[in-house]
Amino acid sequence: ISNLQLEEDMLETAPPGFARVRVHSCGLNFADCFAILGLYSATPTGSFIPGLEFAGVIESITPTAHDNSSSFAIGDRVMGVTRFGGYATHLNADMRYLRPLPVDWSFDEGAAFLCQGLTAWYGLVELGNIQKGQSVLVHSGAGGTGRFALSIAQKFGAKAATTVGSAAKVAFVTSHSELTESDVLVRGGSAIFETQTQQWLLENQREGFDIVFDSLMGDYFWPGYASLARGGRLIVYGAGSFMGDTGNRPNYLKLGWHYLKRPKMDPLEMIAENKSLMCFNLIWLYDKFDQMNDILNRMMSMEWEKPPVGHVYHFDQAIEALRFFQTGHTMGKVVLQCS
Repeated sequence: ISNLQLEEDMLETAPPGFARVRVHSCGLNFADCFAILGLYSATPTGSFIPGLEFAGVIESITPTAHDNSSSFAIGDRVMGVTRFGGYATHLNADMRYLRPLPVDWSFDEGAAFLCQGLTAWYGLVELGNIQKGQSVLVHSGAGGTGRFALSIAQKFGAKAATTVGSAAKVAFVTSHSELTESDVLVRGGSAIFETQTQQWLLENQREGFDIVFDSLMGDYFWPGYASLARGGRLIVYGAGSFMGDTGNRPNYLKLGWHYLKRPKMDPLEMIAENKSLMCFNLIWLYDKFDQMNDILNRMMSMEWEKPPVGHVYHFDQAIEALRFFQTGHTMGKVVLQCS
């Protein structure tokens, strides 16, 4: 983490189909930590600029050769996603991955939305096929992706429960959702967690969860899988428990132990139990422009509340922000302000 340096460089002219954006805010994500620590397979080789999402103002537009029109104009307030490069005061953004910033949203709120919102939408809607009346368990409901997942469950009429890492986060979750305190499970070890989920299912008269949305794995993977109803889907998009508070560099001994203990599935048993496991990393869809645009458009068709921004740092405090992000004590989005 300490190798992260603030440098000045010349930004090339935006290529056709791109816009130069003056970035006001950029959002932090768990993938940033993994990438900086060298634990993210999609990371560019050599030196690179972290950051996957941002919000700012368009300064210039370079149209494509066959299309001089654009849905954007100079001066537009926008939010966007990028495959790295988001930790910058200016960047050239593919306009296919820009969206207008809602009028009543701040730049901080815009930088807190797209990446984690897309993750929650893709997992629950595109893969999970969430339906009205289903039961959903969302891990880490006080974090950005977890919060969006709870919003989606609410909009689709599903019954949700969520987990948090400490009792201090319960009030935050209930104040930003329709969940009651009994719907928020403060995670203990795997045995405690299994008891908590079974108790919730019993109290809510559910056979099991139709969807478990898992960003942790580790000790919570097998209890989550066991809590699935027939036809249930365990959807994994992260391995947060592998990381923990690693400090300045990875704890390779700890990571190696987690790797050796990682879950191993038997497809024949899954068929017999009628349960599914689906895993994804949205960054590998970044170059599938038509598919990603369709997903973005479907996601934006839902009415979203303002994203809760919990922690704001100045741009030159990026290292401090990342180290705090690693602690797992965050509630809401962590944002860097560039202006």
